[in-house]
Amino acid sequence: MESYLFPFDSLICMLLGISFTVWFTLLLVFIIVPAIFGVSFGIRRLYMKSLIKLFEWATLRMERGAKEKNQHLYKPYSNGIIAKEPLSLEQEIQDMRRGGAEPEFDMSDIFYFCRRGVESIVDDEVTKRFTAEELESWNLLTRSNYNFHHISTQLTALWGVGVLIRYGFLLPLRVTLAFTGVGLLVVLTSIVGLFPNGRMKSYLSDKVHLMCYRICVRALTAIITYHDRENKPKNGGICVANHTSPIDVIILASDGCYAMVGQVHGGLIGVIQRAMVKACPHIWFERSEVKDRHLVAKRLSDHVADKSKLPILIFPEGTCINNTSVMMFKKGSFEIGCTVYPVAIKYDPRFGDAFWNSSKFGMVNYLLHMMSSWAIVCSVWYLPPMSRMEGEDAVQFANRVKAAIARKGGLADLLWDGGLKRGKVKEVFKEEQQKLYSKVLVGRSRHVISVHSKCHQ
Repeated sequence: MESYLFPFDSLICMLLGISFTVWFTLLLVFIIVPAIFGVSFGIRRLYMKSLIKLFEWATLRMERGAKEKNQHLYKPYSNGIIAKEPLSLEQEIQDMRRGGAEPEFDMSDIFYFCRRGVESIVDDEVTKRFTAEELESWNLLTRSNYNFHHISTQLTALWGVGVLIRYGFLLPLRVTLAFTGVGLLVVLTSIVGLFPNGRMKSYLSDKVHLMCYRICVRALTAIITYHDRENKPKNGGICVANHTSPIDVIILASDGCYAMVGQVHGGLIGVIQRAMVKACPHIWFERSEVKDRHLVAKRLSDHVADKSKLPILIFPEGTCINNTSVMMFKKGSFEIGCTVYPVAIKYDPRFGDAFWNSSKFGMVNYLLHMMSSWAIVCSVWYLPPMSRMEGEDAVQFANRVKAAIARKGGLADLLWDGGLKRGKVKEVFKEEQQKLYSKVLVGRSRHVISVHSKCHQ
């Protein structure tokens, strides 16, 4: 009798096999194949609109529940300081001084530096650029405020359903797509690398890179809006963009092919780098070479001199900023003397925080955080190409490009070095303030001497 019974473990294996087949078939039909051909069914856009309506309802319900319990909702901090047009050091010191004689040094000058120091502590425009951007409303993620989902039973239930959807469905889906995209990138670029250099190899390399990056974009449920595509970077130039996250590369490379620049790594990233460079002339530096600025500039110059090679993608900030501002651009990319193609990237923080705080999260934790968020929504603006003007040095050119990116992306334009994220303020900045103050004193002394000489005459 027992011999005719179908083994239970065989039934489980069969069901698992059917489930895996159905799962991968759905991925292939609705995600991978459309990604290969660069088409979309509009599912992600519909998903985004549904989330916006859900967030609006949750925010209204949260406000109503808070009023019923007489609670004050959390709001993004504000220092209450009204922004005003910045004045020069000399103008501000002159405003603080009250009439009378003008000696070389006045005790009231001390209060200027004390006030500026306190203002810098209260409203530190550097440190707050390396923390998650605050939201005005709750997006059903605990990052906004952990206590929001406890205001009412409905919100608690909704938050719990959101956790199940994000971790039970979206996360496995995204991990599967990520492994598929990365696996295809390694395998296909290695195969393309076997072809002799020529048009066929370049054509296949472009198609492989675009296809794999588009699959990786789907792995993040990224909804990207590209503007002004007529300004897209062309061969023989350098593409520079503001930097928020490692996925900036995927966001841009899913709409066009670029030559990547970076340091040689080991492990999985090293495998990917070695496979990619077989199909396309990416520029990877050894750790010792990165510190040699002249060697880096030489290799970049040789690359852009060849008009058949892809444009180089560079993030001149050198570190990730929280997408509220653009910080100082390193001048190395602007010393080469080629056409620069600026790109502004702005993420919508309501659906997920794309900022990578590398001093707080490792790469694995960051990717888990990204893949368990609702989605990655961003806009990309291609700005008109820019060239170095006559009489303009590399620093001035870098600042002009940075200002254009900040303006287009609606970001704050800051002069601070992003390296302050991990290091102390350079002595150069302190010396610069000392020089400015010394010029004020020397200038006043010369003015007094000239007045006395005129009186004697």
